[in-house]
Order: sequence, then C-alpha cells, then structure tokens
Amino acid sequence: MRHACLALLLSLAASLAHAFELEESRRYPAPGSAELRILSTADADVFEPIIEAFQALYPIAITYDVASSAQVMVALYEEGAHYDLAISSAMDLQTKLANDGFAQRYSSDATAALPSWAKWRDRVFAFTQEPAVLVLNAEAFETLEVPTNREGLIALLRDHPDVFGGRIGTYDVRISGAGYLFATQDSRNTESFWRLTEVMGRLGTRLYCCSAEMIDAVARGELALAYNVLGSYARARLPNTPGIVIVEMDDFVSVMLRTALIPQTAQAPEAAGQMIDFLAGLRLRPDLLAATGLPPVVSGAGADESVIRPIRLGPGLLVFLDRLRRDTFLRSWVSSIEQE
Repeated sequence: MRHACLALLLSLAASLAHAFELEESRRYPAPGSAELRILSTADADVFEPIIEAFQALYPIAITYDVASSAQVMVALYEEGAHYDLAISSAMDLQTKLANDGFAQRYSSDATAALPSWAKWRDRVFAFTQEPAVLVLNAEAFETLEVPTNREGLIALLRDHPDVFGGRIGTYDVRISGAGYLFATQDSRNTESFWRLTEVMGRLGTRLYCCSAEMIDAVARGELALAYNVLGSYARARLPNTPGIVIVEMDDFVSVMLRTALIPQTAQAPEAAGQMIDFLAGLRLRPDLLAATGLPPVVSGAGADESVIRPIRLGPGLLVFLDRLRRDTFLRSWVSSIEQE
C-alpha cells in the first residue's frame, strides 16, 4: 500500500454525494496531472498490485472505488455516475450496460490480441477467467467423504444434517450479481440445481454478499462449506489460510470472465484505455498473477470441454436479466433457500 490513502469507511459527506453504496475507496496519487476513476467489484487488496504496476508505467493518479456488482449497475445505469472504468465479475450486467448504450467503444492492438470470446462489440473486455468452486472446512470433513459433484453434495447434505445445519454458505443472489450469474448458469447446466437449493434451504443456509466473507467464515469454522465461491479468491487465500479445501466439481465447473468497460460518462477515456490494455496483457506478468491470484485470459482456454463450462460474453447473458424472468427466478430461489 505504498501509495494508497486508505478510507475504509466513507465520510458522511461523500455518502451524501450519491445514492449508490460504496464498500471502500482508495486514492493512489501520482506526479502527473492525469487522473483515472475506477469503479470495481474486485477487492482493493486484490487489485492494488495491478494499480501500482500500472502507475510504474503511467504517472496517472487513480481513485479506486469498490462496490457490489448491483451497485455498479445502479451507479452507471441509473445515476450516470462519472467513472472512467468499470470492472465487474457480473458479466451479464456489464453486457447489459454495453448493449443499452452505456459503454464506449474502444480498440487497440492489445484488445485485438484478445480471443474473440473474451470481448464483445469492442466495448466489454475480459481479463480473467475465474471458476466457481466449493470451499470446505477441513476439520468438518475429517470423517466425511469430500463430494466431487452436485449429486454427491446433495446426498452428503441430506445424510448429515447434524454437521451442515446452519453451516452452509452461498451468495444472496438478490444482491450479488456474480451470485445471480452463477445461479442462473447452474440452473441451465443441471437439473440438480433446484434440488440442491431446496436441500440447502432446509439446512438453514447462510447468505453472503461476496466470496471473501464466505471464505473467512469457512476458515473460522463457522461454515462447513461454501458453494459457488470465486476460485481465484479462494486460491489466493490458501497459503495464509490453513484449514480450507478447494473442490472443483467434476460434473461441471462454471467459469466466469471478469470484465472491464469504459462508461459513456468517462472523463478520462484515454487513461481508461491504457488500463484496459494493461489488463489485457496480464498473462504476460507472472509477478502480478502471483500477487493477485487472478487467472488471466489465455487463448484456447475458452474452448468447450466436458467439465469446464465457460460463461460466454454476448446477448445470451441478457436472458435472465429480463425483468419478468428475473422476478420468476428470484421467487423460486427465495422459496427454496428461505424455508421456514
């Protein structure tokens, strides 16, 4: 945090300046006069090494604001907030911003080098590929067989309510864009999704906004397992978090793309483009990959495989954002996960 001026809690004056909610804001000064304002769902601690490496090349001051993917949407889609770059794990919401005219077109040699599946209409650009995984508390599974697929997970939960009652975590898909994305993709990929959701509901599953909180709860032993956690966050925690186990299911693994776009309201689109180019070349920076734990976009890794299910950029992501379809999905999900 060499250059960071950290504000863990925003001041009251700042909170009154907008209606959307920020979780954190950090300021990274630089000697140049240029300034880049980023609104992102990525934790500041995760993204900070990228910012510092970027500033080593470009003397650009950066304000890095962290918000949930739903709040990123509120800020840009509803309030027209002035940000130069929007970074989100919710591919569907980013696609909607671009589809509805809220993103600027951008192209460069760096974006041209991205695989076709890692960009959309020269407006949305992927820079990571991140699987959804199961994170387990090792102590809770000392005498239990680790599940390798969703059918096995359902059977395990049904057979051991004494172990898992009140000790399962997953996203609250009503407030987490990434959680909603993973849940809707699960519902497409397997008929087991709704049975698993109902079993989790009967066991009093706890709901979370984000992966980091779930990983912390598993590490403390408050949760025996957390479902659909971002694998990048979990793997980054492994060296310093004893007692957690990561499982990639062998029936299928959903892989989302973390994306960046330049909002129409951007006041420094040139600096935003430089950051997009920098992110597009993340695969060439093993030091940053190690520091952040973010898996980069790699050509060929988007190909269909028997287990890996990449979530594709494109209009297909808009299906579950249709208001009627979203409301129907959420009603079914709430009735399953919040059983009396």
